[in-house]
Amino acid sequence: MKKFLNSPDTVIDDALAGIAAAHPGLAVDTRQRIITRARPTRPGRVALVSGGGSGHEPLHGGFVGTGMLDAACPGEVFTSPVPDQVLAAATAVDSGAGVVLVVKNYTGDVMNFEMAAELAEEEGVRTATVLVDDDVAVRDSTFTAGRRGTGATLFVEKIAGALAEQGGDLQAVADIGRRVNAASRSFAVALTACTTPASGRPGFDLADDEIEVGIGIHGEPGRSREKLLPARDLADLTVRTVLEDLPLSSEDPAIVMLNGMGGTPLLELYLLFGEVAARLSERGVTIARSLVGNYVTSLDMAGASLTVCRADDRMLELWDAPVSTPALRWGL
Repeated sequence: MKKFLNSPDTVIDDALAGIAAAHPGLAVDTRQRIITRARPTRPGRVALVSGGGSGHEPLHGGFVGTGMLDAACPGEVFTSPVPDQVLAAATAVDSGAGVVLVVKNYTGDVMNFEMAAELAEEEGVRTATVLVDDDVAVRDSTFTAGRRGTGATLFVEKIAGALAEQGGDLQAVADIGRRVNAASRSFAVALTACTTPASGRPGFDLADDEIEVGIGIHGEPGRSREKLLPARDLADLTVRTVLEDLPLSSEDPAIVMLNGMGGTPLLELYLLFGEVAARLSERGVTIARSLVGNYVTSLDMAGASLTVCRADDRMLELWDAPVSTPALRWGL
């Protein structure tokens, strides 16, 4: 294993120190391990809090800022933040209008965010939860009951965050987040496994001519192992799998993200997006908005995921609203 580390035991704290040094618009509490906006939440505005295991950067800390999250809670690598972290984040950013918790559907995240929500309510902080479960690769796994939460997390945080910025109330912000999740599907393919700092070895073995189809963002194996295919064939497989679960007509504008898993060059991601766009066009799907890059990663895994959201005019309007975070920025 070759990584830029001081010690596997201090990787999260050291990374948080780097985030604080790089982004003065964020307030990084290294003791409680929470990241908030440097400027307090505007009085009377709904706040958004999310979090999860580290190793998925820029998710979630990279999406803290105007138009998206108010706070993020990084856990250990691929490990949920503890309830006290989530509670500290929620109480830090609540301005009296309540807090929407955006939670990916993994057992630890769901349990710990539920406990934090109960504790927050006891302290007078109103909460609402949006559960993200967009991955079509598996229905159940050792990590989840039901579908896993992956790329649609970004869509939820962006669109719900925009509505919160515009003054939407707690119910409205949570409702739009749930609508976005219900309209989104994701599917991923890996060329290599990832290596966690603590283990020092890949999470699974792949031959040079093999790929893992339907992998999750925690390095867990996918639903099948196949021979390596040309990019056009992988794009066809990915698009076909997503659209089998999310039928789209030519009248349905789509937000489409081709996301790198952390170890794939941008050159290859753009190449693959070109193939995805061609496959979607063949099926009559209109790409209204798109993202290409590393947004929801799995450490150093080489691979890519496709996320498609069947958007309506309101979703597109909120997608286009100004955003200013370390990892996503437009309109300002």
